[in-house]
Amino acid sequence: MQTIEAEVVAGSIVTSSPTAGTDTPMASYEAVRFNAMKHGILSRLAVLAHEDQAEFSDLLAALLDEHQPAGMTERHLIEELATIIWRKRRVLLAEGAKINEGLKSTLSSPKSVMPSAAPFQRGLSGENTDLRDLFDSTPEDNAESLKSAELDLAAGQKAAAILRKGGANAYEKARRALIPESRDCWDEHIADEEHQATAEGLAEFIRVSLEPICYRMVQEARFAPAIKAQTVGEGLRAHMLEKLNRYETHLDRKFERTLAMLLKLKSLRGG
Repeated sequence: MQTIEAEVVAGSIVTSSPTAGTDTPMASYEAVRFNAMKHGILSRLAVLAHEDQAEFSDLLAALLDEHQPAGMTERHLIEELATIIWRKRRVLLAEGAKINEGLKSTLSSPKSVMPSAAPFQRGLSGENTDLRDLFDSTPEDNAESLKSAELDLAAGQKAAAILRKGGANAYEKARRALIPESRDCWDEHIADEEHQATAEGLAEFIRVSLEPICYRMVQEARFAPAIKAQTVGEGLRAHMLEKLNRYETHLDRKFERTLAMLLKLKSLRGG
């Protein structure tokens, strides 16, 4: 039996002269093994214009190397396997895009997400909170934020206690008890005439502004993992992935059937 050796050269098929004495299945495979099948019907349609043709060719070449087809039918089945895997890749890309779309929507709803993350905790209203900052934070960032917020809260409570006790220079003592950042914030409030530079004005600032902010920061840092989990959970929107999941199941079954046919052909050929 004579076979035609074929190889792909610069994207086109070049044939050489027939040779004799190559009538074994392995020899038949060797004659065509270097054909990357770029010209197969399925291969031409599987890769879209914006996709990576080289990546698909590598996938197909790996499957050809694994299964070593003999004959056009087996080669077609291997090409079918490659296209199924390629389409499953698209399913994962589509799934990621859907999840990102859901996350984008969820990140814009902190007033809904944060109270749900820790429903029995106060101070997680989501008011004036950017979920993206919490979502990007690391455990180290959260630990540092918690420590800073607790120090700020303790200093504010100490200042409030000094003001309640009263006495000479209570205002100055209470102001000095604040951490530098909160002291600067207080001075800005005075400059903007939002409060008077008095013991009463400082006490109101601590009660109305400083303590609620510090308490919120403490709670956000403490429950950051729960807030992240809630954000991801709501962003997943599993019901929106149902069609993709059904399509992926269809591809899985098609892959199993195609592989079974290929292996059966190889088994018959071997027998």
